[in-house]
Amino acid sequence: MDTPLTRLVGVRHPIVQTGMGWVAGPRLVSAVANAGALGILASATMSPKRLRSAVREVAARTDAPFGVNLRADAGDAAERARIIVEEGVRVASFALAPRRELIDRLKDAGVVVIPSVGARRHAEKVAGWGADAVVVQGSEGGGHTGQVATTVLLPQVVDAVDIPVVAAGGFHDGRGLAAALAYGAAGIAMGTRFLLTSDSTVPDAVKARYLAAAVTDVTVTTAVDGLPHRMLRSELVDSLERSGRAAALLRAVRHAAAFRRLAGLSWPRMVRDGLAMRHGKDLGWSQVLLAATTPMLLKASMVDGRTDTGVMASGQVAGVIEDLPSCADLVDRIMAEATGTLDRLASGRTVG
Repeated sequence: MDTPLTRLVGVRHPIVQTGMGWVAGPRLVSAVANAGALGILASATMSPKRLRSAVREVAARTDAPFGVNLRADAGDAAERARIIVEEGVRVASFALAPRRELIDRLKDAGVVVIPSVGARRHAEKVAGWGADAVVVQGSEGGGHTGQVATTVLLPQVVDAVDIPVVAAGGFHDGRGLAAALAYGAAGIAMGTRFLLTSDSTVPDAVKARYLAAAVTDVTVTTAVDGLPHRMLRSELVDSLERSGRAAALLRAVRHAAAFRRLAGLSWPRMVRDGLAMRHGKDLGWSQVLLAATTPMLLKASMVDGRTDTGVMASGQVAGVIEDLPSCADLVDRIMAEATGTLDRLASGRTVG
């Protein structure tokens, strides 16, 4: 299927696997790339040294294009961008809008820059700064999320910018891809659907929790880091929502220290990243500190399999996903369903 996204990044299918921390590692990313979609390696939970190693591992597993997701507000964003350029990575994606200078540096090196946004004005800003495409995530998406549904946000952004728009939030099948294309998107991005594949390294017991969830079991809470965060409701989430400020801050300090050691960061560096997180946002220092708990709470579930001590970021689509296909089978299934849906619509036959 030929779209502005497939032409821009050189993949066969207009499907993107999002950069999920602790989940989007070399095995999943290479499986997605080999299936003809765009796999995105999550780097925020990696040290720069580990990032370079992971990029090389993906490159050894596939000849297809892939990308790396970066934190635009990280103090070492320039260093990580340099690694991407040196290793010949095709795409740099961002969860927040990168600085104009960083976009220019990557584009000058031939890297495709694709930020993710949750509002039309943010899409307009990054498009004006030279971004090659944009991922638009509606409130159905997992992790940090906004309040506007994909069906409302997507057409706003499509009408506002002249670069390819990738739709995220609520997608898991071919009907969704067909609908996104009808809205004017160039493709779809999925996180939870790729997390729930046989190629995902997430422990089986955690995958079982996702598969057992109903749509109403996926909630939005601010208890983790002070910002709206969509995840599976669990005993831990209930406990976090009941805990007082003192207990939350104590937990934040403990997890921040653990993440500092794991990511190879110094305390001054974490403070600088905290200042960057606060810039332009209405965040207190307590929220910044609480944000440091998130990577470790996610690691407890996604790596260690401890759903009792970890959180499980999730899109609402977890409530309608029932199987664990390989990435190749999933992508083939989505493309066949999307093509069939579009063919039936073109012929005037009822879709069902």
